[in-house]
Amino acid sequence: MTAAPPNPSTRHGIARVISKAGLASRTQAAAWVREGRVSVAGRVVRDPEHPVRVGVDEVSVDGRPMGATARVYLALNKPRGLVSTADDERGRPTVYASFAGADLPWVAPVGRLDQASEGLLLFSNDPAWAAAITDPACGPDKTYHVQVEGVPAAATLAAMVAGLEEGGERLSAKAVHLLRSGGKTAWLEVLLDEGRNRQIRRLAKAAGHPVLRLIRVAIGPLALGELPKGQWRHLSAEEVQALRA
Repeated sequence: MTAAPPNPSTRHGIARVISKAGLASRTQAAAWVREGRVSVAGRVVRDPEHPVRVGVDEVSVDGRPMGATARVYLALNKPRGLVSTADDERGRPTVYASFAGADLPWVAPVGRLDQASEGLLLFSNDPAWAAAITDPACGPDKTYHVQVEGVPAAATLAAMVAGLEEGGERLSAKAVHLLRSGGKTAWLEVLLDEGRNRQIRRLAKAAGHPVLRLIRVAIGPLALGELPKGQWRHLSAEEVQALRA
């Protein structure tokens, strides 16, 4: 059975097409277009929304025909102090410093960890896979080990699951367990099935136990394991599929 030919009536903006091919982020692709680095059928275009027929119109970047880039799936043990973005307007160091010198295509973070957080962060140039991982409705749960001030009582842990008000928003975790305590601080295991902005930090503060350290140790079945801080590795085909499932 042969595959159906591309539908010539299907058109998308050129920046989106470049991004979907895994060559660059959509923002970066739009910049390439404005800089005159992209051509369609041999003609330079400068409008990132210029419509092209996917699989029909020949798109070139810097004079080289654009082909589908091999999909890449990576896991990084993010250190504290790095922001999860390609370019930071404030000049802060980014997670891309961890890939310096690596022979990789463009990849984007799959979700986020804030600057002060650390642990497992995924990267890929597969937008559909990344969207499935970050989908709050069906994406995998995320597991964190969190050091907090003080030692929360059992009732406080239950309240963090039931939900607490913070900043006019009701926040909760799927599960919270006490791992260990040392008198003035405690380590909690927190399971999230959604990813609101600074959710754990805000929830812990609302519970009266501000966060001192936050480490993401697993995404679904994928554990951070023994991956050294600041190091990355390719995911296996089995790991990619397990996260997709």
